[in-house]
Amino acid sequence: MLVHVVSLLCVLGAQAMELHRVTPTTSADAHSAPIVHCLCSSVPDRTVCSWADPPQATPLHYIATYSERQKQPVTRPCVLIPPGAPHSQLNVTLPPSAHKLWHCHLPELKLLTNYILNVTAVYPGGSSSHLSTFMMEDIVKPDPPQAVQVSCQNSRTVQVKWDPPSTWAHIDIFPLKYELLYQWTSRGQLKFNHLGPFKRTSTPVSGLAVGRTYQFQVCAKDSLGLGHCSEWSAPVNITLPLHTHRV
Repeated sequence: MLVHVVSLLCVLGAQAMELHRVTPTTSADAHSAPIVHCLCSSVPDRTVCSWADPPQATPLHYIATYSERQKQPVTRPCVLIPPGAPHSQLNVTLPPSAHKLWHCHLPELKLLTNYILNVTAVYPGGSSSHLSTFMMEDIVKPDPPQAVQVSCQNSRTVQVKWDPPSTWAHIDIFPLKYELLYQWTSRGQLKFNHLGPFKRTSTPVSGLAVGRTYQFQVCAKDSLGLGHCSEWSAPVNITLPLHTHRV
């Protein structure tokens, strides 16, 4: 009889802690370890953990639970969403590749609280679990800003505007700050400049070159600096005119 470990690693930064539970299995195949990524796209109620099936052997099913890390924790089941299932109940923006993953929704988490996530992969003849502990503050990552617009103010200045991500539900209680990235090509070399953070949702960018094309993107982050900045928004290009027309 073989002793078999499936490690479901939750990548949660420095606060993460890995614990392993091993049970015997009669399977002779080696099972690789799925990696679980947990992100909170809106404080406090949109935390989702995701993972892919192991490439060598697919488990019969998964059992996912979470609890507060305390003396007498109350264990609650995680809402499991299999690959290909609708993600509407998550109310988060997921890339196309995410439709191939398992998702686990952890609603109504608390700030300043340690949690333990337990994802168990059940195989024929046995099972293997990996536990990770985390705080929601470490995994905050908003969705990207929306509706980015860039308009010319004069021959060397543009105005960049954007909207907060619609999935960030409590912006009045948990405001966001933003960072701006713009890029251009000069003599065949790609150059860029990084501005911010800004608490507002618009900013002028000056000192640009006439006739040159610039690409602008914005990312969003919790105003207190919790977690990570979002992915960059979809790029918006603008070419500054060679001449300014006066009326």
